[in-house]
Amino acid sequence: MKLSKKGEYAIRSLINLGFAAEARRNLVQVSEIAESEQLPVKFLEQIFQKLKEAGMVASVRGKFGGYRLARPASHITIGEVIRLIDGPLAPIGCVSMSAYQKCTCPDEAHCGLRMLMLDVRNAISGILDRYTLADVVAVAVRRMWRDAIPLPFSPEADAAKPQTRLPARLARQHARGATRAIPFPAEEGVVHNLLADYAI
Repeated sequence: MKLSKKGEYAIRSLINLGFAAEARRNLVQVSEIAESEQLPVKFLEQIFQKLKEAGMVASVRGKFGGYRLARPASHITIGEVIRLIDGPLAPIGCVSMSAYQKCTCPDEAHCGLRMLMLDVRNAISGILDRYTLADVVAVAVRRMWRDAIPLPFSPEADAAKPQTRLPARLARQHARGATRAIPFPAEEGVVHNLLADYAI
């Protein structure tokens, strides 16, 4: 499974709506999320339309309108979002529960590749269906509190915003450069932060 850009942007946008809910902010405009995450507004609008049709977000029209979560973050699993945007989680069609496709193997019941990919599908869906948007937001919020970073969409974050911004292209280049330098130890993940004794 590879998360598409559309799937990535959808999850990042929902996390931002989770932050807004934590900050007691009722509505967030797509343009604010696009600015915060350095994402294209038009593309985000298409994603939000799909999330709205699925009942994950609700919108209010008008000058002071915007989006909010349509149901509690604890009722939205990450697996549900990925399936909505990117389709099945299975690496091959013959192990998919939601979009089964017969493969070219002459003996599916005894196919070693199918058995292996079934384990892969179960491992991926086991994590993505177990953890909710609320879990991901909670871990990120705890990390922000620990590092004394204001919660996005809070009054403190608005006050801390720099008066001048880098152009989007330069901000993305800066972010890519910073990302390359960050090591990714296992304890950085959501699973470890929720279950300290979890090990693979």
